[in-house]
Amino acid sequence: MSDLRETLEHAVQEDQLLASTVANILHLLSGSNNPVYRAAIDELVENEAWAELNDRFFKALAFGTGGLRGRTIGKIVTRAEAGSQAGGICPAFPCVGTNAMNFYNINRATQGLVNYIKEHLAKNGLRPSIAIAHDTRFFSRQFGELTAKVATESGCDVFLFESARSTPELSFAVRHTNSTAGIVITASHNPPHDNGYKVYFADGAQIVEPHAGAIIDQVNKVASEVYEPLPKSQQGKLVSLGSELDDVYKARLRTLVLRPDVIVSQKELKIVFTPIHGTGAIISVPALRELGFQVLTVPEQDKPDGSFQTVKSPNPESAEALAMAIALAETEKADLVIGTDPDSDRMGVACRDQSGRMQLLTGNQIGSLLAYYRTKTFKGQGVLNDGNKARGVILKTLVTTDLQKTIAEREGLHCVETLTGFKYIGAKLEKYEAALPAEIRKAYRALPEQETRSARLKHSYFYVFGGEESYGYSGADFVRDKDANGAAIMFAEVAAYARSNGMTLDQLLDRIYLEYGYYQEKSGSLAFEGAEGADKIRRLADSYNAYPPSEIDNSKVVAVKDFAAGEIPDAEGDILPREKMTIFELADARRIAVRPSGTESKIKFYLFAKNSSVSKDSLVETRASLAAALDSLWAWLQEDAKNRVG
Repeated sequence: MSDLRETLEHAVQEDQLLASTVANILHLLSGSNNPVYRAAIDELVENEAWAELNDRFFKALAFGTGGLRGRTIGKIVTRAEAGSQAGGICPAFPCVGTNAMNFYNINRATQGLVNYIKEHLAKNGLRPSIAIAHDTRFFSRQFGELTAKVATESGCDVFLFESARSTPELSFAVRHTNSTAGIVITASHNPPHDNGYKVYFADGAQIVEPHAGAIIDQVNKVASEVYEPLPKSQQGKLVSLGSELDDVYKARLRTLVLRPDVIVSQKELKIVFTPIHGTGAIISVPALRELGFQVLTVPEQDKPDGSFQTVKSPNPESAEALAMAIALAETEKADLVIGTDPDSDRMGVACRDQSGRMQLLTGNQIGSLLAYYRTKTFKGQGVLNDGNKARGVILKTLVTTDLQKTIAEREGLHCVETLTGFKYIGAKLEKYEAALPAEIRKAYRALPEQETRSARLKHSYFYVFGGEESYGYSGADFVRDKDANGAAIMFAEVAAYARSNGMTLDQLLDRIYLEYGYYQEKSGSLAFEGAEGADKIRRLADSYNAYPPSEIDNSKVVAVKDFAAGEIPDAEGDILPREKMTIFELADARRIAVRPSGTESKIKFYLFAKNSSVSKDSLVETRASLAAALDSLWAWLQEDAKNRVG
């Protein structure tokens, strides 16, 4: 160890390694007896792969909007990591590093989580329990099984899914099993080399403060992945979850359908579905078929595959990721394409427009169609009426289209905007549940959907719809995260509704624009990889508040909102957590939000424009002019960013 320490310290003196990199390397080696770790580090040092070592060790993983997330396969795969899989797509062992997703970080994160829930959430004397799911990524099953092993040997009961399942089903399982917490192993739609570890609380939603910070504190106290298992008599039980829970979940998903008659009347509507090698088809395909929809799947993408070999990126918002599904839709003359990401919390859509061509919809358009249909249908059915409509609520993030806010306000509903991340929408749902009378709360999770709806309309807020521009949607509170399984059902009903009225979905969108105004959005991002990239992202994000522009793209900046400064209330008066996000409002009604990604090495830009009053005659011109205005704005922002980071 002394020779290695000397070499590392010399590399710091030569500005080849960061001091934090060396500290983290030594910390990892002192807290583990795994020979792969030392062998991988020695090889990288021997080859003077300083940039790779910095990327792997410059920091320890921290919880962001998606929990832990990082590379599970290094840019350089060492011989020790490759093992028996040398030359293969996936090595035998995950990436060695404190800033990587591997057995070391999974182990320590689980120890820290267990310590936290045992200390703070199991004071009633009952044994804590954790529900665990995983997607189809490399090492996901191994990570899930390791998590279960550490948790049970530390005194927690564990509900582990028998095979890959979606993130929303994990959220549902936490509530259904009354678990103390939940974990899903996934990196959502990230590249194949990534994986992640998302933590949920007893309410079924992702952790928020103060729990997130407290768990990190507990994890940081875990000095080693080596731990002493409790005596057998004190260890937790391991319970396998499978088809029985799938059936319960699907039954609840069916309650999302508002007008079964519309679906029955449109049996000719044909859907092509792709899970993009992930978990989506496990629930969505049988659920859609049971409702009466004709569903075809893309055979090449039905197979679980952590390499996602048929796509460049398993992201359903991408045209390329849906290309095979769209091609099949053309061959089969299908009306609709639905794609989900590997853990099936995001849904992308392509639909046949009025000219007969397949057209991709944006996340904002999909969400607006859902918000409009569910609001109008609930009002048409009398579920929402003049006496209670103010208790209907639409939840959206601050970077999601304002069209959904306008729909809510015009229809007399409540609208709340949250920070980016569905965990904040989940926190609002928990707040609304907590406002119910105690006797209802005791039985709430087991009550039929109609009864919970009545209770919320009488005592709290009834959740009509929630969504975010990044292709995440939800239509009920029995799942406390974005749910592509539920979204697929809800959107298929919207498509059936449009068809029953002789419209295509783009025509239905135009009807919405004519009623509420035309809203146009554009998103962009700048990627900066590794330790150096993380520093650039930090400096760029900080610069917008330290040196805010007075004019952007020839339009005066009329307001700047710095969410890192804190003390910003939402529509209900709740103070939003601090977040590195800045919003600029311009004199010409355009708006920009800038924030570092919580899950990727990017800084993200969200651009907005609107025209509150359009007609049939001006709609085409308005669409083109606002698109051009946002293109110009994005070009300006990219050039400005270059000047800011140098």
